[in-house]
Amino acid sequence: MPLHVLNHPLGAHVLTHLRDKTTKPALFRTLSYQIGLLLALEATRDLATEDKSIETPLETMTGRVLAKPLAVVPILRAGLGMLQPFHDIFPDVAVGYVGLERDHTTAVARNYYCKLPPLAGTRVVIVDPMLATGGSAAHAIKVIKEAGGTEIVFVCIVASPEGVAVVHQEHPEIAIYTGSLDRQLNDKKYILPGLGDFGDRLYGT
Repeated sequence: MPLHVLNHPLGAHVLTHLRDKTTKPALFRTLSYQIGLLLALEATRDLATEDKSIETPLETMTGRVLAKPLAVVPILRAGLGMLQPFHDIFPDVAVGYVGLERDHTTAVARNYYCKLPPLAGTRVVIVDPMLATGGSAAHAIKVIKEAGGTEIVFVCIVASPEGVAVVHQEHPEIAIYTGSLDRQLNDKKYILPGLGDFGDRLYGT
């Protein structure tokens, strides 16, 4: 299974403070940015590059530059909390949006918004902080595929084994990058130990 769990001491440090229920929204947003940056670097480690001839102040040389465009697609609303790191390290990144809302009774995702850039020939990174039941992630991947995306990865901060299994059952080729693979879902479909409702904690709602 293409599952990649972040292995970095700073990631562990940040994740511990994200989980802490006493962490206030302002610090929570800062920590989300920090772990999002680490995950952005991990999820793009294998981006294709190509040769480019340049002139340094001293001589001509051949360097390497990115060979294809990158698009990041946050799943609204919580996915917005992972967007800024990609903007900061990939200034030319294209951004799309998929709006999915989980019914808290049935845990089934409902699609209420979709706006995507051209995806042909592009590495697409779908971001959503929590991979819980896997329904939203699997649905978003399906939407991206239908829009022409073929090179897709999914990035989250915390994942459940159940969610990973659902994504890989429906989209076995999709690589998942996560800050942590947690223990399980509870009977309300929240991740344990998890960190609560990410969107509520991010925006103080």
